[in-house]
Amino acid sequence: MEQEKRGQWASNFGFLMAAIGSAIGLGNIWGFPYKMGANGGFIFLIIYLALVSFVGFATMLGELALGRKYGMGVIGTYRKISEKYTWIGWLGWLSGFFILAFYSVLGGFTVRYFFGFLLEMFSSGAGFGGMDSGAFFGSYIINAPVVLLYHAIFMGATIIIVMGGISGGIEKFSAIAMPTLFVMVIIVVIRSVTLEGSFVGLEFMFKPDIEAIKEIGLMRVLKTAAGQMFFSLSLGMGCMITYGSYLSKNENLEKNAMIIPIADTTFACLSALAVLPAVGAFIYQGVEGVSFGAGPGLLFVTLHRVFSVGMGGFMGNFFGAFFYFLVFIAAVTSSISLLEVCTAYFIDKRVAKGLSPDRKKITLIMGIIIFLLGFLPAMDGLGSGRAGGAMIDIPAVIFGMKEVRVAFDCWLDFYDMISEGVFMPLGAMLMSLIIGWKLKTTLIKEEVESTPGYQIRAYNFWDICFKFIVPLAMFFVLLGQLDDFFGLGIF
Repeated sequence: MEQEKRGQWASNFGFLMAAIGSAIGLGNIWGFPYKMGANGGFIFLIIYLALVSFVGFATMLGELALGRKYGMGVIGTYRKISEKYTWIGWLGWLSGFFILAFYSVLGGFTVRYFFGFLLEMFSSGAGFGGMDSGAFFGSYIINAPVVLLYHAIFMGATIIIVMGGISGGIEKFSAIAMPTLFVMVIIVVIRSVTLEGSFVGLEFMFKPDIEAIKEIGLMRVLKTAAGQMFFSLSLGMGCMITYGSYLSKNENLEKNAMIIPIADTTFACLSALAVLPAVGAFIYQGVEGVSFGAGPGLLFVTLHRVFSVGMGGFMGNFFGAFFYFLVFIAAVTSSISLLEVCTAYFIDKRVAKGLSPDRKKITLIMGIIIFLLGFLPAMDGLGSGRAGGAMIDIPAVIFGMKEVRVAFDCWLDFYDMISEGVFMPLGAMLMSLIIGWKLKTTLIKEEVESTPGYQIRAYNFWDICFKFIVPLAMFFVLLGQLDDFFGLGIF
C-alpha cells in the first residue's frame, strides 16, 4: 500500500529512460568533450571506459538495489539500514539540493540561448543584440534580473514535470524526451563531422597524445576521468537510490545497472562528436575566437560563435536553436531527478504516517526553496566584475596538514565544492564500504535474485568491486576534488 502511495514506474523502459536522463546532463555536453580532448584524447577515453566498467557499474547496482530493497528515498534508505547511517543519506540529499540550485541557473542559460537563436532565424540581431559571442555572454551573466527570469523558467519546467508524479510526470516526459534527445544529437553529429576541416576536431579527440599525458601527468588524467565518470552517472547524490525505490521486483537490476552507464557513456561520446569536430572545422577555416581550450565556456561562447559566425545565416541560427534545445532537454532530464530526491524524503515521511503524499504541494515548496537558493549564483555573474577580493574565504585543515585558505570566486563554485567536491564522493565511498564489509554483498545478491527466476551472473566481480575497487576509487576521487578546491598540491 505504501508503495502505491509513493508511486511506481509503469514500465522498465520508462524507468530506464528516466535513469539515463538523470545521468545525461550538461556535464556530458560541455564537460566530457573538453576533458577528453585536453587530457590525452583517446587515452582519456580508454581510462574513462575502464572506470565505468569497474566502478560505475558496481556503484549503480548498489544504489538501485538499496533503493528497491528498502523502498524509500536516500535518507529513508540509510535510516532503515541503521539509524547511525542516516547522516550518509543526508549527504546525498544535500548534494542534490545544492547542485539543483546552481544547475537550474545554468539550465536557464540554455533556454536563453535557444530563444536567442530562434529569434535570430527571423531577424538578425533580435536574439543577441548584434553582439559577438563573448560580449553577449559577458553582458548576460551580469544582468541579474534576466538570469533570474530564465532560472525561474527552467525551475518552473522542472517543478511541473515532478508534480505529475513518477509514472504520470517523470516517466512520461523521459520516455518522449530521451529518444528525441538521441535522434537530435545524431543529427548534430552528422552535421558536425561533415563540415570542412572537421578532421582537426576528430584528431583532437581520438589521436593518442602521449606528450599531453607527460605534461599533465597520468595521475591527474586518471583523477579527471574518475571525477567525470562519477558525476556524469549521477552517483552519490541519491538519484539512483530514489529511482530504484520505485522499481518493482520484476525488473532485472543487474541488466539495468549495465544499460544506464553504457547509454550515458555513448551519449557522452556522441556529445564530443557533436561539439569538437565543429570547433575543429572552424579552427581549420580560420574563424577567430574559436578554440578547444575554452573549458566550460565551450558551450556558451565557442559554440555560439561556431553557429553564428562559422555556419552563419539562417542555417547557422537553425542549428544553434536546435542544439540549445537539445541541451535544454538534457539539462531538464537531470534536474527532475535532483528535485525528486529532495521531494521523496518528505513524501516518504507522510506516507509512513499514513497520510496522503501531497506530492504537488511538497514539490512546489521544495522547488521554490531551491529557486531562492539559486539567487546567489544567479546574481553574482559567475564571479564577473567583482572588485577585488574573494566571494568567500575559508580556512581549512585537511588530513592533519597545515592550514590552507580557500577563496571561491563565485557562489556556483562554493555550492559545487560542498556537493560534488565532498558530499557525493564521500557518500559513495561509505556506501560501498557498508555494502562490502558491513551488510556484505550477499544483500545485493539477494535483492537482484528477488526478481522471479533470475540468478545473479557476476557476483564474484561485484564482490571484489564493492570491497576493494569502488572504495579506493571513491577515496581517490574525493582526494582529487579536495586537491582541486583547496590547492593541496597532491596531484
